[in-house]
This record gives sequence, C-alpha cells and structure tokens, in this order.
Amino acid sequence: MQTSKELKIRCWIDIDGKKFFGPGRAQLLQFIDKNGSISKAAKEMGMSYRKAWAMVEDMNQRGQQPYVELHKGGTKGGGAELTKTGKEVLSTFLKMNEEITSTVQQHTDEMLGLI
Repeated sequence: MQTSKELKIRCWIDIDGKKFFGPGRAQLLQFIDKNGSISKAAKEMGMSYRKAWAMVEDMNQRGQQPYVELHKGGTKGGGAELTKTGKEVLSTFLKMNEEITSTVQQHTDEMLGLI
C-alpha cells in the first residue's frame, strides 16, 4: 500500500512566547499593500475585517515601529498603507521564508525516503 508523505514547514516569529508574525500576517500585509485598504485585504483573504484590524493593531503595537499607516475616512474614505518598516519586515520575511523552504526542499526526498 502506497502512502502519501509530505514534509511541511512553517516559519513564524514569536515575541515573549506569543506568535507575532508568520505567513498569515505576511499575506495580510501583501494585500494591504496591493489594495490600500484593510477591508479589501481582509475580503481578499476571506477574513473578517475585525480580525484583520486586530492583527494590524497587534503588529503596530508590538513591533518596534508601526507596520501599517492608517488614514481616516473622508470624502474618498479611509485607507491603509505599509510604512517603510512594514515593507522591510514583509520583504525580509518573504526572503527568509523562501530560503528556508529551498533548504528544506533540498533534503525532502532523502528524509521522506527514510520514513
């Protein structure tokens, strides 16, 4: 009987033992950058606005600098954009995650063959 095997990895950053930043938040920042809006980013991710807002607030408060700058509504409505720090964190995380995945992939066949 043939069984299906996969090696899965997931990288995230904890602060004081509590999850802070990982693939979900990286994706949220990507969609905010793309759409200029937390609401549109949440919708694209299939996430509630309330959850997306809470994630942005958490990143802005617990990070060294805010990651998302919020613009209050007006005649054109509000919006959001990544700060310089937010763009740097996102870019660095994506590169780091890509390198980790690449390194793991180099050893996946060997490892799965042993299991």
